[in-house]
Amino acid sequence: MKNETFETVAQNKKAFHNYFVEEKFETGIELFGTEVKSVRLGKVSLKEAWCSITDGQLLLNGMHISPYEKGNIFNKDPVRVKRLLMHKREIMRLLGLIKQAGYTLVPLSVYFKGSLVKVCVGLCKGKKLYDKRSVMAKKDAQRKIERTIKEYNR
Repeated sequence: MKNETFETVAQNKKAFHNYFVEEKFETGIELFGTEVKSVRLGKVSLKEAWCSITDGQLLLNGMHISPYEKGNIFNKDPVRVKRLLMHKREIMRLLGLIKQAGYTLVPLSVYFKGSLVKVCVGLCKGKKLYDKRSVMAKKDAQRKIERTIKEYNR
């Protein structure tokens, strides 16, 4: 078994705030050379990114990859639609879930697995306002408990 390193480049923290992540999938991404160099420098943003399925292909929309400084004419549009690489049967299964069960596909993170750029895509269900409030209340309560324990142990 190969010893592979995972180097996270970008995360979509807002996705965990706005959605319940039911399932995660690892996908490849189709990039050009200057885009990969820019990703290596960490110039990636997933804030407004979302996924769609069109003509049996999984597409990543709204992901911003800044142009590579030394890329001149080879640089591509920073927010162009990028193709995600997944098996056809997985894409069709996701399409069925999205159509009938009210799920959505959201990119959660971009990372390097060895020398390959990978995208973690989550099958998500939207949170209501009261769900967000309850999660925030739980986190706040946990912080208070930890703070109290820390003070008690001094």
